[in-house]
Amino acid sequence: MATSQAQATRTEKDSLGTKEIPAAVYYGIQTARALENFPISGMRAHPTLIRAFGMVKRAAAEANQELGLVDERRADAIIRASQEVTDGKWDDQFVVDVFQAGAGVSFHMNTNEVIANRATELLGGKLGEYVVHPNDHVNYGQSTNDVFPTGMRLAALLELEKLYPVLQALAAQFERKGKEFWEVLKSGRTHMQDAVPMRLGQEFAAYGVAILRCSASLRENSKLLRELGLGGSAVGTGINTHPDYRGKAIGNLARISRQELAPADDMRYAMQSNLCMAAVSGALRNLALEVIRISNDLRLLASGPNTGFYEIILPALQPGSSIMPGKVNPVMPELAAMVSFQVIGNDAAVALAVQAGQLELNVMMPTMSYSVTQSITIMTNMLQVFNQRCVAGITVNHDRCNLYAQSTVSLATALNPYIGYAKAAEIAKESVATGKSIIEIARSRGLLKEEEIKQILDPARMTEPQRPLDAAKHREEKVKK
Repeated sequence: MATSQAQATRTEKDSLGTKEIPAAVYYGIQTARALENFPISGMRAHPTLIRAFGMVKRAAAEANQELGLVDERRADAIIRASQEVTDGKWDDQFVVDVFQAGAGVSFHMNTNEVIANRATELLGGKLGEYVVHPNDHVNYGQSTNDVFPTGMRLAALLELEKLYPVLQALAAQFERKGKEFWEVLKSGRTHMQDAVPMRLGQEFAAYGVAILRCSASLRENSKLLRELGLGGSAVGTGINTHPDYRGKAIGNLARISRQELAPADDMRYAMQSNLCMAAVSGALRNLALEVIRISNDLRLLASGPNTGFYEIILPALQPGSSIMPGKVNPVMPELAAMVSFQVIGNDAAVALAVQAGQLELNVMMPTMSYSVTQSITIMTNMLQVFNQRCVAGITVNHDRCNLYAQSTVSLATALNPYIGYAKAAEIAKESVATGKSIIEIARSRGLLKEEEIKQILDPARMTEPQRPLDAAKHREEKVKK
């Protein structure tokens, strides 16, 4: 042990030589080398990935203990230390940058060293003495090549558990708004042009359905994450593992994590392919696309107040301009879009990483894991505040909605069954040219009786399927004659 006024150090040795590292840290020499080699982003492993690796190491230690492959005393210490990692006690000791050596060897050894040093300490040894060795004991029967794929899959599953209730709550909020706004009539719009009337509640209810569909897609695609190659060791052949280790370790991991997990049918597939990460990332991207669309709709519907649609009013959360007094911006929909852009960018990184595997291993796993877990986390956090601080507080500008419902030129569409498309088109053109309403023009032309006009051109009647009035039959009979 060397000491100085600045910092005490300890000497550790690996296959490349010796190195001085801080005496008080729980990581070891391979982690220290990674710190020197990869000063890239300053970003560290996602806490849920650390938590997942603690679970994997505990599950493996329990299996090795039961099979008599690691002695009881050391195995117990590894199990205790691994649980502390899962509990977040040693998060500050996971110091490897998220952009690191291929396959995640650096992060994996960071995990092995922290657990080994803590287990050594629990057995009365000093840090760096390695009474419990990072490779020989903590990593017994394991390889980065089967541990990292298992850990990153489990981390994604655990993080998704936080997203699902947020999606459910957002969908329910849109459904509530759909009921609240059901009686509010407005103009629909297609191609950014006037369309037939609809209910504001119909618009909002549809947003809720879209979110539910995205949630269902995520759940379905995440099933692929539950197939694990743990026990495959270096290339998926299970070298240096007991025949019963694989089943026991994965069974332990399922119990510890409270997740439905199973051994992959083919361990080579589970190591070569990261289809599961692409599938989940793609589902997150699709969610992001829907969120962008909905957030853009909300910004458009709330645009104004004097020169935009201004059909809805978003909660005022902060002053919107450093120069324009009284301006309030749609900050939550803007946030929703920006976070979603990041998720789409992460998906592009995952897609490139997933296709970059060669032969028995895809070494690009660290960027897959970081991108997927970050996407889930930022989407979870954003949608929670988006729901609570935006959607829940949306109110209606009834006068503006009613004005648009009554003045859309596409009211003429309801006349099609009674006077035909061509004559209805003439009325629509005249309305645009003169500024007169569709009702005024239909009345002036005397094409229908007053009572028929009131029924046919009632915007509320147009918001759901209706049988044509008898006037349609009269028109058909007149045409035949």
